[in-house]
Amino acid sequence: MKAILCDEYGPVSKLEYRDIPDPEPGPGDVIIRAEAIGVNFPDGLLVQGLYQMKPETPFVPGMEAAGIVAAVGDQVTQFNVGDKVVALLDHGAYAQKVRASASRVFARPDYMTAEDACALMCAWGTSHHALRQRADLKKDETLLVLGGAGSTGLAAIAIGKAIGARVIAVASTKDKQIACKEAGADVALPYDGLREALKSETGGAGVDVAFDPVGGDAFQVAARAMARNGRLLVVGFASGEIPTLAVNLALLKEFSLIGVFWGAFVSREPKAYAANNRELFAWHATGLIKPRIDERWPLADGAAALQRILDRGAIGKTILVP
Repeated sequence: MKAILCDEYGPVSKLEYRDIPDPEPGPGDVIIRAEAIGVNFPDGLLVQGLYQMKPETPFVPGMEAAGIVAAVGDQVTQFNVGDKVVALLDHGAYAQKVRASASRVFARPDYMTAEDACALMCAWGTSHHALRQRADLKKDETLLVLGGAGSTGLAAIAIGKAIGARVIAVASTKDKQIACKEAGADVALPYDGLREALKSETGGAGVDVAFDPVGGDAFQVAARAMARNGRLLVVGFASGEIPTLAVNLALLKEFSLIGVFWGAFVSREPKAYAANNRELFAWHATGLIKPRIDERWPLADGAAALQRILDRGAIGKTILVP
């Protein structure tokens, strides 16, 4: 089969598209013939050796794939050949066939496309966990979403609205701000002049929850825009700059800084993670949420698709098509 291989840690441009042996299922595994493969910002960090985990090389990157069950291990009873499924992986998804632990495989309803199923895994899963478990976002609270036009940002906007919050999104261009509004944001702002704009939009009260996958200067603005009892969520550092916090701000403004490590949540709280997935799937079934799929690339062009995400050129979800 064809796959994207990372032979050594380094630039995304070094990824290779080539033949590797088809995977065989272990006793508790499911083999999936991929119909859609999700591309995520952390995939780029992984291949550069900049992510929290470092698999032994060579490896296939990619954390989500949806398709049809092609084979199952001897101990797998919940899935059969031909079932529609979606899988969450640590890595291994950029391939025509994917091996996944049955515990990380989910039945895909007939109404759900393979592309939407991929989107609901990592990006939407991260945003949902951030707002549900970490921030405990409440109806009528004000939610600030930085990086609003990225896949996690658009997810945070939609999830915030599903919970009943007022959402202020921030994005770098007019097109991205329009995408934020289309996702449900009540307000979409540029980064220029953001501090004063947030004061105006909140009447000086500040935001209750800030969702920050960007870092850098945007984090500093968010920290100064927090309301009393606010929760500032550290989700990632797409800007490439890990910021520092003047902790006197937290003291004076009485807000909390909260880390969001979705991968650890999935591993350590599998029941809560499964419950989150059920809520997302239920919202999707009723039309309350709908992932935005903007770009589809052939699997052979996986490196270019991933580089576009690292360069912050994509809006919404990017999918590889085997």
